[in-house]
Amino acid sequence: MTARQPDAAVIGLDLGGTKIAAALVAADGTVLARHSLPTPAAEGAEAVLDALAEAARGVRAPGTTAIGVAAAGVIDPATGTVTSATDTIRGWAGTALATGLATRTGLPVACDNDVRAAAATELAALREGAAGRGGDGPHAGGVPAGPRPTLVYAAVGTGVGGAVAAEGRMLHGAAGIAGHLGHLPSPEAEGLPCTCGATGHLEAIAAGPGITAHYTRMSGVPADRLESVAARAAQGDPHATAAIVLGAGAVGRALGGLANALGADHVVVGGGVPRIGALYTDALDAAFAAELMPPLRGLRPVPPGAGSDAAVHGAAALTRTLPLHSPRTTGVPR
Repeated sequence: MTARQPDAAVIGLDLGGTKIAAALVAADGTVLARHSLPTPAAEGAEAVLDALAEAARGVRAPGTTAIGVAAAGVIDPATGTVTSATDTIRGWAGTALATGLATRTGLPVACDNDVRAAAATELAALREGAAGRGGDGPHAGGVPAGPRPTLVYAAVGTGVGGAVAAEGRMLHGAAGIAGHLGHLPSPEAEGLPCTCGATGHLEAIAAGPGITAHYTRMSGVPADRLESVAARAAQGDPHATAAIVLGAGAVGRALGGLANALGADHVVVGGGVPRIGALYTDALDAAFAAELMPPLRGLRPVPPGAGSDAAVHGAAALTRTLPLHSPRTTGVPR
Protein backbone atom coordinates (compact mmCIF):
# COMPACT_ATOMS: atom_id res chain seq x y z
CA MET A 1 0.00 0.00 0.00
CA THR A 2 1.21 3.52 -0.76
CA ALA A 3 2.52 5.32 2.34
CA ARG A 4 0.57 8.39 3.39
CA GLN A 5 2.23 11.74 4.03
CA PRO A 6 -0.23 13.63 6.23
CA ASP A 7 1.69 16.93 6.18
CA ALA A 8 1.92 17.20 2.39
CA ALA A 9 -0.38 19.01 -0.03
CA VAL A 10 -2.78 16.87 -2.05
CA ILE A 11 -5.06 17.46 -5.03
CA GLY A 12 -8.84 17.30 -4.71
CA LEU A 13 -10.87 16.75 -7.91
CA ASP A 14 -14.65 17.17 -8.06
CA LEU A 15 -15.99 15.43 -11.17
CA GLY A 16 -19.50 16.41 -12.22
CA GLY A 17 -21.47 15.86 -15.37
CA THR A 18 -20.59 19.28 -16.77
CA LYS A 19 -17.47 20.50 -14.90
CA ILE A 20 -14.31 19.26 -13.24
CA ALA A 21 -13.11 21.41 -10.33
CA ALA A 22 -9.56 20.95 -9.07
CA ALA A 23 -7.83 22.34 -5.99
CA LEU A 24 -4.44 21.94 -4.40
CA VAL A 25 -5.17 21.60 -0.68
CA ALA A 26 -2.59 22.04 2.08
CA ALA A 27 -2.57 19.81 5.15
CA ASP A 28 -4.35 22.52 7.17
CA GLY A 29 -7.16 22.76 4.57
CA THR A 30 -5.97 25.91 2.84
CA VAL A 31 -6.68 25.94 -0.89
CA LEU A 32 -3.39 26.82 -2.57
CA ALA A 33 -4.47 26.71 -6.22
CA ARG A 34 -7.62 26.16 -8.28
CA HIS A 35 -8.41 25.08 -11.82
CA SER A 36 -11.52 23.97 -13.69
CA LEU A 37 -12.46 22.70 -17.12
CA PRO A 38 -15.52 21.19 -18.80
CA THR A 39 -16.26 17.50 -18.40
CA PRO A 40 -16.12 15.78 -21.82
CA ALA A 41 -19.05 13.61 -20.75
CA ALA A 42 -20.20 12.73 -24.27
CA GLU A 43 -16.72 11.58 -25.31
CA GLY A 44 -16.54 8.59 -22.97
CA ALA A 45 -14.59 7.39 -19.98
CA GLU A 46 -11.08 7.60 -21.45
CA ALA A 47 -11.62 11.24 -22.39
CA VAL A 48 -12.90 11.97 -18.90
CA LEU A 49 -9.83 10.35 -17.32
CA ASP A 50 -7.63 12.45 -19.61
CA ALA A 51 -9.51 15.58 -18.52
CA LEU A 52 -9.11 14.67 -14.84
CA ALA A 53 -5.37 14.32 -15.38
CA GLU A 54 -5.28 17.69 -17.12
CA ALA A 55 -7.18 19.31 -14.25
CA ALA A 56 -4.73 17.80 -11.77
CA ARG A 57 -1.77 19.17 -13.75
CA GLY A 58 -3.38 22.60 -13.58
CA VAL A 59 -2.90 22.76 -9.78
CA ARG A 60 -0.03 20.33 -9.15
CA ALA A 61 3.03 21.69 -7.38
CA PRO A 62 6.34 20.15 -6.30
CA GLY A 63 5.80 17.93 -3.28
CA THR A 64 2.21 16.99 -4.13
CA THR A 65 1.77 13.43 -2.90
CA ALA A 66 -1.68 12.15 -3.87
CA ILE A 67 -5.00 12.83 -5.60
CA GLY A 68 -8.50 12.39 -4.21
CA VAL A 69 -11.41 12.23 -6.65
CA ALA A 70 -15.05 12.88 -5.77
CA ALA A 71 -16.93 11.52 -8.77
CA ALA A 72 -20.45 11.09 -10.06
CA GLY A 73 -21.78 7.52 -10.05
CA VAL A 74 -21.57 4.60 -7.64
CA ILE A 75 -17.91 4.40 -6.68
CA ASP A 76 -16.27 1.52 -4.80
CA PRO A 77 -13.30 3.04 -2.95
CA ALA A 78 -11.81 -0.38 -2.23
CA THR A 79 -11.37 -1.24 -5.89
CA GLY A 80 -11.26 2.31 -7.24
CA THR A 81 -13.94 1.39 -9.76
CA VAL A 82 -17.17 2.98 -10.97
CA THR A 83 -19.58 0.12 -10.23
CA SER A 84 -22.73 1.77 -11.62
CA ALA A 85 -23.63 5.03 -13.32
CA THR A 86 -26.26 6.76 -15.41
CA ASP A 87 -25.54 7.85 -18.98
CA THR A 88 -24.65 11.40 -17.86
CA ILE A 89 -21.05 10.37 -18.58
CA ARG A 90 -21.00 7.98 -21.54
CA GLY A 91 -19.54 4.58 -20.70
CA TRP A 92 -18.70 5.58 -17.13
CA ALA A 93 -19.91 2.36 -15.45
CA GLY A 94 -17.07 -0.13 -15.08
CA THR A 95 -14.31 2.47 -15.39
CA ALA A 96 -11.12 1.80 -13.39
CA LEU A 97 -11.12 5.37 -12.10
CA ALA A 98 -8.33 5.22 -9.53
CA THR A 99 -5.72 3.24 -11.45
CA GLY A 100 -6.62 4.97 -14.72
CA LEU A 101 -5.93 8.38 -13.21
CA ALA A 102 -2.91 7.20 -11.23
CA THR A 103 -1.35 5.86 -14.41
CA ARG A 104 -1.92 9.19 -16.17
CA THR A 105 -0.46 11.30 -13.34
CA GLY A 106 2.05 9.07 -11.57
CA LEU A 107 0.39 9.86 -8.23
CA PRO A 108 -1.59 7.49 -6.01
CA VAL A 109 -5.35 8.08 -6.16
CA ALA A 110 -8.24 7.62 -3.72
CA CYS A 111 -11.80 7.99 -4.96
CA ASP A 112 -15.39 8.04 -3.77
CA ASN A 113 -18.83 9.26 -4.78
CA ASP A 114 -19.09 13.06 -4.98
CA VAL A 115 -22.00 13.41 -2.56
CA ARG A 116 -20.33 11.14 -0.02
CA ALA A 117 -17.16 13.21 -0.23
CA ALA A 118 -19.13 16.41 0.44
CA ALA A 119 -20.93 14.68 3.31
CA ALA A 120 -17.57 13.66 4.77
CA THR A 121 -16.65 17.33 5.00
CA GLU A 122 -19.90 17.95 6.87
CA LEU A 123 -19.24 14.98 9.15
CA ALA A 124 -15.75 16.23 9.99
CA ALA A 125 -17.21 19.61 10.99
CA LEU A 126 -19.77 17.88 13.22
CA ARG A 127 -17.04 15.86 14.91
CA GLU A 128 -14.99 18.99 15.52
CA GLY A 129 -18.03 20.80 16.90
CA ALA A 130 -18.82 17.94 19.26
CA ALA A 131 -15.20 17.84 20.43
CA GLY A 132 -15.28 21.58 21.08
CA ARG A 133 -18.39 21.15 23.24
CA GLY A 134 -16.92 18.20 25.09
CA GLY A 135 -19.25 15.82 23.25
CA ASP A 136 -22.59 17.18 24.38
CA GLY A 137 -25.06 19.94 23.70
CA PRO A 138 -27.46 20.54 20.79
CA HIS A 139 -26.52 21.37 17.21
CA ALA A 140 -28.46 23.30 14.61
CA GLY A 141 -30.73 20.35 13.85
CA GLY A 142 -32.23 20.39 17.34
CA VAL A 143 -31.14 16.95 18.65
CA PRO A 144 -28.18 16.52 21.03
CA ALA A 145 -25.09 15.56 19.03
CA GLY A 146 -22.44 13.32 20.51
CA PRO A 147 -18.81 12.98 19.49
CA ARG A 148 -19.80 10.30 16.95
CA PRO A 149 -22.65 11.88 14.97
CA THR A 150 -25.09 9.94 12.82
CA LEU A 151 -25.70 11.88 9.63
CA VAL A 152 -28.13 11.56 6.73
CA TYR A 153 -27.05 13.76 3.80
CA ALA A 154 -29.20 14.25 0.68
CA ALA A 155 -28.32 16.13 -2.49
CA VAL A 156 -31.37 16.87 -4.65
CA GLY A 157 -30.60 18.16 -8.12
CA THR A 158 -30.80 16.56 -11.56
CA GLY A 159 -30.75 13.32 -9.56
CA VAL A 160 -31.10 12.44 -5.89
CA GLY A 161 -27.83 11.45 -4.25
CA GLY A 162 -26.94 10.93 -0.66
CA ALA A 163 -24.67 9.60 2.02
CA VAL A 164 -25.10 8.05 5.45
CA ALA A 165 -22.74 8.08 8.41
CA ALA A 166 -23.46 5.96 11.50
CA GLU A 167 -21.86 6.96 14.81
CA GLY A 168 -19.16 8.98 13.12
CA ARG A 169 -18.27 6.48 10.38
CA MET A 170 -19.19 7.01 6.75
CA LEU A 171 -20.91 3.94 5.31
CA HIS A 172 -19.87 2.62 1.90
CA GLY A 173 -21.61 -0.74 1.74
CA ALA A 174 -21.33 -3.41 -0.93
CA ALA A 175 -19.77 -2.02 -4.14
CA GLY A 176 -19.89 1.50 -2.68
CA ILE A 177 -23.67 1.76 -3.04
CA ALA A 178 -24.57 2.92 0.49
CA GLY A 179 -26.33 6.25 0.66
CA HIS A 180 -27.81 6.38 -2.85
CA LEU A 181 -31.08 7.73 -1.50
CA GLY A 182 -32.64 8.40 -4.89
CA HIS A 183 -33.30 4.68 -5.25
CA LEU A 184 -35.44 4.30 -2.17
CA PRO A 185 -38.96 3.12 -3.07
CA SER A 186 -41.39 6.04 -3.09
CA PRO A 187 -45.19 5.66 -3.22
CA GLU A 188 -45.40 9.01 -5.01
CA ALA A 189 -43.29 7.58 -7.86
CA GLU A 190 -45.25 4.37 -8.34
CA GLY A 191 -44.94 3.18 -11.93
CA LEU A 192 -42.51 5.91 -12.97
CA PRO A 193 -39.24 4.82 -14.61
CA CYS A 194 -36.03 5.58 -12.73
CA THR A 195 -32.63 6.29 -14.26
CA CYS A 196 -31.35 3.03 -12.74
CA GLY A 197 -33.78 0.99 -14.86
CA ALA A 198 -36.25 0.16 -12.09
CA THR A 199 -39.57 1.91 -11.42
CA GLY A 200 -41.05 3.72 -8.46
CA HIS A 201 -37.88 5.20 -7.00
CA LEU A 202 -37.64 8.55 -5.23
CA GLU A 203 -35.49 10.17 -7.92
CA ALA A 204 -38.26 9.75 -10.51
CA ILE A 205 -40.59 12.13 -8.67
CA ALA A 206 -38.25 14.26 -6.52
CA ALA A 207 -35.28 15.26 -8.69
CA GLY A 208 -35.54 18.41 -10.79
CA PRO A 209 -36.39 16.56 -14.01
CA GLY A 210 -38.88 14.40 -12.11
CA ILE A 211 -40.77 17.39 -10.73
CA THR A 212 -40.74 19.03 -14.15
CA ALA A 213 -42.07 15.90 -15.85
CA HIS A 214 -44.81 15.51 -13.26
CA TYR A 215 -45.93 19.09 -13.84
CA THR A 216 -46.24 18.37 -17.55
CA ARG A 217 -48.19 15.16 -16.88
CA MET A 218 -50.68 17.01 -14.68
CA SER A 219 -51.03 20.22 -16.68
CA GLY A 220 -50.46 19.05 -20.24
CA VAL A 221 -48.19 22.07 -20.62
CA PRO A 222 -44.48 21.50 -21.38
CA ALA A 223 -41.82 23.01 -19.14
CA ASP A 224 -38.16 23.12 -20.06
CA ARG A 225 -36.70 23.00 -16.54
CA LEU A 226 -37.53 23.13 -12.85
CA GLU A 227 -36.98 26.88 -12.60
CA SER A 228 -39.80 27.37 -15.10
CA VAL A 229 -42.11 25.26 -12.95
CA ALA A 230 -41.10 27.27 -9.88
CA ALA A 231 -41.83 30.55 -11.70
CA ARG A 232 -45.29 29.27 -12.66
CA ALA A 233 -45.93 28.21 -9.07
CA ALA A 234 -45.01 31.71 -7.90
CA GLN A 235 -47.64 33.05 -10.33
CA GLY A 236 -50.30 30.80 -8.81
CA ASP A 237 -50.29 27.83 -11.21
CA PRO A 238 -51.86 25.03 -9.09
CA HIS A 239 -50.27 22.23 -11.11
CA ALA A 240 -46.80 23.71 -10.64
CA THR A 241 -47.40 24.13 -6.93
CA ALA A 242 -48.66 20.55 -6.61
CA ALA A 243 -45.70 19.08 -8.49
CA ILE A 244 -43.17 20.89 -6.30
CA VAL A 245 -44.97 20.05 -3.06
CA LEU A 246 -45.29 16.39 -4.04
CA GLY A 247 -41.60 16.04 -4.88
CA ALA A 248 -40.53 17.87 -1.73
CA GLY A 249 -42.86 15.83 0.42
CA ALA A 250 -41.53 12.59 -1.03
CA VAL A 251 -37.99 13.59 -0.03
CA GLY A 252 -39.11 14.67 3.43
CA ARG A 253 -40.93 11.42 4.11
CA ALA A 254 -38.00 9.31 2.93
CA LEU A 255 -35.53 11.27 5.06
CA GLY A 256 -37.80 11.13 8.10
CA GLY A 257 -38.02 7.37 7.80
CA LEU A 258 -34.25 7.09 7.50
CA ALA A 259 -33.76 9.35 10.51
CA ASN A 260 -35.99 7.02 12.54
CA ALA A 261 -34.22 3.89 11.29
CA LEU A 262 -30.71 5.20 11.96
CA GLY A 263 -31.30 7.39 14.99
CA ALA A 264 -29.89 10.37 13.10
CA ASP A 265 -28.87 13.47 15.02
CA HIS A 266 -28.16 15.54 11.90
CA VAL A 267 -29.92 15.68 8.52
CA VAL A 268 -28.54 17.83 5.68
CA VAL A 269 -30.33 18.61 2.41
CA GLY A 270 -28.35 20.27 -0.37
CA GLY A 271 -28.31 20.43 -4.15
CA GLY A 272 -29.93 22.78 -6.61
CA VAL A 273 -33.60 21.85 -6.12
CA PRO A 274 -34.00 23.23 -2.56
CA ARG A 275 -32.76 26.59 -3.83
CA ILE A 276 -36.06 27.17 -5.66
CA GLY A 277 -37.41 28.52 -2.38
CA ALA A 278 -39.74 28.22 0.56
CA LEU A 279 -42.52 26.36 -1.25
CA TYR A 280 -40.14 23.42 -1.63
CA THR A 281 -38.31 23.60 1.70
CA ASP A 282 -41.46 24.16 3.77
CA ALA A 283 -43.15 21.13 2.21
CA LEU A 284 -40.03 19.00 2.74
CA ASP A 285 -39.69 20.09 6.37
CA ALA A 286 -43.36 19.44 7.14
CA ALA A 287 -43.28 15.95 5.61
CA PHE A 288 -40.04 15.16 7.42
CA ALA A 289 -41.37 16.28 10.80
CA ALA A 290 -44.57 14.27 10.38
CA GLU A 291 -42.56 11.02 10.13
CA LEU A 292 -40.40 11.43 13.22
CA MET A 293 -40.68 9.28 16.31
CA PRO A 294 -40.96 11.20 19.63
CA PRO A 295 -37.24 11.16 20.58
CA LEU A 296 -36.36 12.88 17.29
CA ARG A 297 -39.08 15.51 17.14
CA GLY A 298 -36.63 18.36 17.59
CA LEU A 299 -34.68 17.32 14.50
CA ARG A 300 -34.98 19.38 11.31
CA PRO A 301 -33.11 19.26 8.00
CA VAL A 302 -30.46 21.95 7.54
CA PRO A 303 -28.57 23.15 4.46
CA PRO A 304 -24.91 22.18 4.03
CA GLY A 305 -22.56 24.23 6.14
CA ALA A 306 -19.32 23.48 4.33
CA GLY A 307 -19.80 25.89 1.43
CA SER A 308 -18.94 25.63 -2.25
CA ASP A 309 -15.56 23.98 -1.59
CA ALA A 310 -17.10 21.00 0.22
CA ALA A 311 -16.56 18.55 -2.64
CA VAL A 312 -12.91 19.42 -3.35
CA HIS A 313 -12.10 19.47 0.38
CA GLY A 314 -13.88 16.15 0.74
CA ALA A 315 -12.01 14.77 -2.26
CA ALA A 316 -8.66 15.85 -0.80
CA ALA A 317 -9.58 14.25 2.53
CA LEU A 318 -10.14 10.90 0.81
CA THR A 319 -6.36 10.57 0.48
CA ARG A 320 -6.16 10.33 4.29
CA THR A 321 -9.03 7.91 4.90
CA LEU A 322 -9.51 5.59 1.90
CA PRO A 323 -7.29 3.15 -0.02
CA LEU A 324 -4.69 4.75 -2.28
CA HIS A 325 -4.36 3.09 -5.68
CA SER A 326 -1.00 3.16 -7.43
CA PRO A 327 -0.31 3.51 -11.17
CA ARG A 328 -0.56 0.37 -13.28
CA THR A 329 2.74 -1.37 -13.82
CA THR A 330 1.86 -1.86 -17.49
CA GLY A 331 0.82 0.71 -20.02
CA VAL A 332 2.25 4.11 -20.71
CA PRO A 333 1.85 6.73 -17.93
CA ARG A 334 0.77 10.13 -19.17
